[in-house]
Amino acid sequence: MIDVNSNFSSRMLLRLVVLGLVVLAIVFANITFVNELYFNRQLTSAGLVINGSIVGIFLLGLVKIISSLLRYMREEAALTRVVRHLQKEHENPLKGVSARSIIAQRYNTLSQLGEKHARINHSALASTLLANESTRTSFARYVNNILILTGVFGTIVSLSIALLGASDLLDGTPGTGNMGLVIHGMSTALSTTITAIVCYLFYGYFNLKLNDAQSHLLGSIEEVTSVYLLPAFSHDSESMLHEVAGLIHGLRQAAAGMKNIQQDFADVGSRLHDTLDELNTRVTATAGDLETIKQVLREGFRLPAAGD
Repeated sequence: MIDVNSNFSSRMLLRLVVLGLVVLAIVFANITFVNELYFNRQLTSAGLVINGSIVGIFLLGLVKIISSLLRYMREEAALTRVVRHLQKEHENPLKGVSARSIIAQRYNTLSQLGEKHARINHSALASTLLANESTRTSFARYVNNILILTGVFGTIVSLSIALLGASDLLDGTPGTGNMGLVIHGMSTALSTTITAIVCYLFYGYFNLKLNDAQSHLLGSIEEVTSVYLLPAFSHDSESMLHEVAGLIHGLRQAAAGMKNIQQDFADVGSRLHDTLDELNTRVTATAGDLETIKQVLREGFRLPAAGD
């Protein structure tokens, strides 16, 4: 049973927007803590640079996820329209469908192979499509892999700053700046770790949902190909055997129908013969009755016989 759901990617986009607004609401509700942790009493710009880099990478990956989901949403709509046309046996299944869509390219490819009477390798087509789509989401996977590492990098840099301040304290350098540098380094390590973890949790979830949307779309395309397109364009030996088997099954049904028709004709002929016998009997009886009437009339009116 084909289940082409054109709302899968749109639901993921709506979920992303809702969760994004929830995260922003939580941030604004704790704006004082955020200011203390990220902006106030920063002795160096390391925290701002590292946290800004983490957020920048996160936003770049998020833009890629959103653009991919929008594309898959359009692909799902095109696939739904093609399936609707195929079910209604429309003369042009690609009517109203972009020529750049995946299903249109698959349909045109199968049509060209069918016109050339070439063997259609469905597995090769599916593998090629999967490889092409995997390259489109490689950047999103790359961001997902390095996002947590940016937090580790920020922690290492921040601890290095803290160790630098501690080293000055151990050397007996006077002033409270060294202690402030130690505290600043620990604070920066905490902030970069929090930033990386929050971004990774949010991004990782929707990266998985992007993969789900991709798998859902490609699975639907292969199912539509197997159910609707291959029977129309495939000309290999296996498909020919299926067609011959279908023809033989149709011939058997036609022969059974002809046998039933022949039996019906035999029954009709038998009933017609009985009707003719009955009609002949009635005609004979009617002729006798007419002779009797003629004889009665001759006697009643004292008419001469027919031979006189």
